[in-house]
Amino acid sequence: MTVLVEFLSTTGFATMTWGNLLMIVIGLIFITLAITKDYEPLLLLPIGFGAMVGNIPSIPGMALSVYDPGSVLSYIYFGVSQGIFPPLIFLGIGAMTDFSTMLSNPRLVLLGAAAQIGIFLTLIGALYLGFSPEEAGAIGIIGGADGPTAIFLSAKLAPHLLGAIAIAAYSYMALVPVIQPPIMKLLTTRKERLIRMPPPREVSTRERIFFPIIAFLVAALIAPGSLALVGMLMFGNLLKESGVTDRLADTARHAFIDIVTILLGFSVGASTQAQTFLTPQSLSIFGLGALSFAMATAGGVLFCKFLNLFTKQKVNPLLGAAGVSAVPDSARVVQMVGLQEDPHNHLLMNAMAPNVAGVIGSAICAGILWSVMVK
Repeated sequence: MTVLVEFLSTTGFATMTWGNLLMIVIGLIFITLAITKDYEPLLLLPIGFGAMVGNIPSIPGMALSVYDPGSVLSYIYFGVSQGIFPPLIFLGIGAMTDFSTMLSNPRLVLLGAAAQIGIFLTLIGALYLGFSPEEAGAIGIIGGADGPTAIFLSAKLAPHLLGAIAIAAYSYMALVPVIQPPIMKLLTTRKERLIRMPPPREVSTRERIFFPIIAFLVAALIAPGSLALVGMLMFGNLLKESGVTDRLADTARHAFIDIVTILLGFSVGASTQAQTFLTPQSLSIFGLGALSFAMATAGGVLFCKFLNLFTKQKVNPLLGAAGVSAVPDSARVVQMVGLQEDPHNHLLMNAMAPNVAGVIGSAICAGILWSVMVK
């Protein structure tokens, strides 16, 4: 009986807290949304299961959690805490991204830049709530709707907030089809939503090869802190566009990015232990993240309307919402809302221009914030 009692005292049932139970329920909700609603399943399912794993109480003296030195999970989490996984994700994204639509209509790049206003407005809001400048910079990047960038900057500026920021960023990325349409419709008229865009021009192979090289040099020189993210993004794109490294590009955009996504999502979820995750700071981060994402969407739409005041060839303001970095979900939302107004108005290809520009923009913003905030 003594042995039995001692064994029972070491089980998870005996040491489970209400916080752990709540986080396990949240993990199950993420898994449910991924399976039943198809909300970013490649991310929410690993994160959800990781949250369940991370909230099973461990036995004192046993290295089990991501925060226990020497544990298996801590070694996997090393790629997150040290900012290794995000650039590797960007390598795969670059290998699967086609910048042709952006190059065919360069003014749409401005929409991707305008959407980044959510980052800096949220930074100001976080400072007002009492967060330190480093913490505010890490929180603000949620407005870029780019999970890897948010993780990368958090690891550099505010590692103690990494779990909350990562979960907030990926949650809002998954909820793009829910959050963006009401904002888009509120800020545009039906006449504006009916504007048709000309088809993108054909971009030469030479342009597609030169772009990643030039874009990397310009971005890295402006914001050296963006070197890892933009460098890997453009390197992956050059593998794709060069035409001589098809095997490498195919590996980067399929097997490689899938492996890194599994490890990143699972370890981020496992880092959400109730004892470190369920804090007033985390709730503030989720609130600021929602505000940041909404302002980024609104910023892109409103800037597009402002741009139309000075141009003869009008741009459909819905494209401004694609300026956030959630590729390709934001572009698909633009297509969906446009088709609701006119079943023959296909905006997807044009929406991809500000969408991929937003990826570059958020990485540059992260580099700028790191450069300014680093001590």
